Amino acid sequence: MRRLYWYLTAYARKHGWVLLVSLVGAILFFSLVIPLLVGAITLRSKEYIGLLGDYTLTTLPDSIKHQLSLGLTGVTEGKEVEPLLAARWVVEDEGKQYRFVLKKGLTWQDGKEVEPADIQYQFVDIETIATPNDVVFKLPEPFAPFPSVVTEPVFRQVNQRYLWFFSRPMLLGIGPNRIVDYQRQGNRLTELTVETPKKRLVYRFYLTETDLMYAFKRGEVDILPDLSDPGDLVDWPNVEIIPHLQTNRYLAVFFNNADPLLSEGVRQALSYAVGNPADETNALGPIDPTSWAYLTGGKAYDKDIPRAVELLLDEIPPQPMELTLTTTQTFEVEAEEIKQAWEALGVAAQEACQASKAVADKEQCSFLGIKVNIKISNFPDTNNFQLLLIGQESPIDPDQYFLWHSEQPTNFTHYKNTRIDALLERGRQMLDQQERTAIYQEFQQFLLEDPPAIFLKHLFAFEIRRK
Repeated sequence: MRRLYWYLTAYARKHGWVLLVSLVGAILFFSLVIPLLVGAITLRSKEYIGLLGDYTLTTLPDSIKHQLSLGLTGVTEGKEVEPLLAARWVVEDEGKQYRFVLKKGLTWQDGKEVEPADIQYQFVDIETIATPNDVVFKLPEPFAPFPSVVTEPVFRQVNQRYLWFFSRPMLLGIGPNRIVDYQRQGNRLTELTVETPKKRLVYRFYLTETDLMYAFKRGEVDILPDLSDPGDLVDWPNVEIIPHLQTNRYLAVFFNNADPLLSEGVRQALSYAVGNPADETNALGPIDPTSWAYLTGGKAYDKDIPRAVELLLDEIPPQPMELTLTTTQTFEVEAEEIKQAWEALGVAAQEACQASKAVADKEQCSFLGIKVNIKISNFPDTNNFQLLLIGQESPIDPDQYFLWHSEQPTNFTHYKNTRIDALLERGRQMLDQQERTAIYQEFQQFLLEDPPAIFLKHLFAFEIRRK
């Protein structure tokens, strides 16, 4: 044994540096070279996709989150909520408690069984209780839309080891698709790689649509799945542009209802001057037309200049109407069209006023002239505007409490209507869907009679692909 020890120590003294270099080389080879070779082999199966937004690992866009995991519930095409990770749910305590029974045999992407205690949502003022089979949510008051809230996919965060010596946070979901790599600048994601059973999806993130377009032109990405305007890419060869009508997105002119100039009659007149499109893009309110609560046949503001003029003559403003319409560069063309329509209405109203025998003081007719100033901002201030032309997204549930209830700080239009308030309060507490349908259809009817916004059209999203 002593002789073996002498042989080994002598060999180590003579050739130890060779052993050390070989060991380090093997570590580097298996940790760096092998992953690069694997990446090169799978290069052809990658898709490079450009997305707009400032995201972190824990604030991924919905399109990616739903690829990676599932929620307790899911949504049908008709906006019905159905069990997904949950086998079923029960409403208790007069709508203030929801009990979700988890399906059996669910596993995270690392093979660990999904337990009720793993279901973590970052709710405020909601107590979450995990039992051996159930997840229970205790709410401070009844809230009928709650099952639509837990359509949000669930994740588990772990520390992942990589390159042998390092670790980083990683999200695990439920399902076949998983995150395999990501890159960051600070906390902001610049790239995220998702592995599916058939290919790898490499998402690259950009802060503006202009940056997205340049990235596509430079060849950094080959797919832009959600572009509001294809721009000059329509003229590019070997590029496929696929429009998708988004019924859950709409373009609207939102009024600052605290402005005394924007009375109900003026708002209706401005609505009639613009009119609604006569195709499938027509938006008649803030609820998705595919929703079970949508009101068909609601009031439509088809273009009607005589009616608009009549409304202005019934309520001549006390001062000249100089309006400021704020929007983004995306909707600059629509803003110009609205400007022309409103200024033409002002001319027609002034002429009708001069010809009307009912108006004794003809000096008031000058107050009917409309001047529109367009203000372009990449990030419009919803706390400081007169008229705001922006896109808005309809929630899964028809509940519109946060947007239109007079006591909500998120009601940026400062809209106040006691009847609307009462309907919104009842709608979110009523559990029976048939009764909720009646409530929200009545809500739509009265909202359009006293319009806090001009609902213009549903928006297209353009998918751009390199052929």
